[in-house]
Amino acid sequence: MDILVVGGGGREHAIIRKLKESPKCGKIYCTPGNGGILSDAKCFDVKADDITGVVELSKSLKVDLVFVAPDNPLVAGMVDALEKEGIAAFGPRANAAELEGSKVFSKWLMKKYNIPTADYKVFDNPADALTHIRKQGRYPTVIKADGLALGKGVLLCDSYSEAKAAVKSIMEDRVFGAAGNRVVVEEFLTGPEVSVLAFTDGKTIFPMVSAKDHKRVFDGDMGPNTGGMGAISPNPHYDDETAYYCMNKIFLPTVEAMNKEGRPFKGCLFFGLMLTPDGPKVIEYNCRFGDPETQVVLPRLKTDLLEIICAIREERLSELNIEWSQDACACVVMASGGYPGEYKKGVEITGLNLNGQLDDVVIFHAGTSKSNGKYYTNGGRVLGITAKGESLDAALELAYGAVARISFKDAHFRRDIGKTAAQ
Repeated sequence: MDILVVGGGGREHAIIRKLKESPKCGKIYCTPGNGGILSDAKCFDVKADDITGVVELSKSLKVDLVFVAPDNPLVAGMVDALEKEGIAAFGPRANAAELEGSKVFSKWLMKKYNIPTADYKVFDNPADALTHIRKQGRYPTVIKADGLALGKGVLLCDSYSEAKAAVKSIMEDRVFGAAGNRVVVEEFLTGPEVSVLAFTDGKTIFPMVSAKDHKRVFDGDMGPNTGGMGAISPNPHYDDETAYYCMNKIFLPTVEAMNKEGRPFKGCLFFGLMLTPDGPKVIEYNCRFGDPETQVVLPRLKTDLLEIICAIREERLSELNIEWSQDACACVVMASGGYPGEYKKGVEITGLNLNGQLDDVVIFHAGTSKSNGKYYTNGGRVLGITAKGESLDAALELAYGAVARISFKDAHFRRDIGKTAAQ
């Protein structure tokens, strides 16, 4: 099968690497890709959210499958557009992707079908939101922009003044554009966070191995949220008892709820969970593979990913037995100086070989370009240095050993990935 992967980050690099392991995989393409993906796929200059452009590219390449990886094109209906043209695509249709595209919709769904989540209220004007926050007087409080906001639309406020500033920035200053037309004001939950990605064909759901993301930019979970500074798998807080509860109270009920609403979900469904003192609760849904969780989950997958994708498309996922490596996996993200704020591009990266790799680890390229055999920074998160080991400590030692051999000016990374996982 010839495959086009839509996207250009570390997640897409991990997906491409795993697809290439399949004996069924023929030519593999990526758009727009990045400097590291160039070693694994032929890349094109069509943006990931250009639906018309991707449809035309798919036709010209005569691909057998388009794997739509990022949230924006999924929510905007890229899978619908491809299927309308008779092009096979992997990912949910727009009406199912709304699980991620609208926090208002996802909270409504959970409330209607008794899926455990934080208490909340929805507001479409700032004055009402602030009146509610002031009346509640509970801090911290969580304020979420309704729509997609590059992972930055969730604000944690420790006081009324912070909440007022958050509401103003989202609803009046429009920092997230139309995504801030409505806000969800949500109860603050405490407990360990867990990421669980799941394969589903709309009838059967197979949770993948658990993971833990590290969102804050600095050690000790300090500083602003990012797209993710690293990840580990498995998550030590996610035991068999918790997995059983989540399967029966969260995962299956979500798939069934979407079916009842006439929005069958076929693809990868991501559950962001909080293990609260009152039990596991859903913080968020994503309608696609998470980033950087994909970089630690897919390397542990032993079953052919392309086989799984075909089974999902044909609604025969129940026929498969999906197997996972017992090894632990760790990913450390090397980021540009200034990220998640302003940062420079075009800074030369040293320490990588001609294929943008290193021995003993896998380098997933997130924000890189390649010119005259050299690699340069081209984004906020630049590289995901990923390693497997018999234990989490062994995987982390390998990953950090590789980080020490790679350099670019003003690079920064967290030194405590996985260190607090067992606390």
